[in-house]
Amino acid sequence: MFDLAADIERYPEFLHWWIAARIRTRDSNICYVEQVLGLGPVRLQFASKALLRRPERIDVTSSDPPFRRFILSWLFESLASAGCRASIVAELEFRSRLLQQVADRVLPATVADIIAAFEARARALYTGEQQAPRT
Repeated sequence: MFDLAADIERYPEFLHWWIAARIRTRDSNICYVEQVLGLGPVRLQFASKALLRRPERIDVTSSDPPFRRFILSWLFESLASAGCRASIVAELEFRSRLLQQVADRVLPATVADIIAAFEARARALYTGEQQAPRT
């Protein structure tokens, strides 16, 4: 799961909010990324920094507009059953009050959808199960 989350440039293939994700530069375990997210007619373009702390976490931060603060952490915990528990902790503060109100309403469901998309991607890649098309 760590490798799936660290494969940032593939996000647009299976996460329906991601329009584009490109690693501008990579320095050891740090990636500087440009991303474009689509929320209906709204496009959010921003730069972020991803600190890869294999195998237990990935910390993503940004203070680019439209964010006042963006902190997202992927946490990975090995399970005795040879599996893995992946979770996301996110703190988003937008500069726009309207965007903040929308984010406050949709963030819990969005995080659940992201986790579900990564689980489906893992099943498709590692077990051969077909992944539902992105909508």
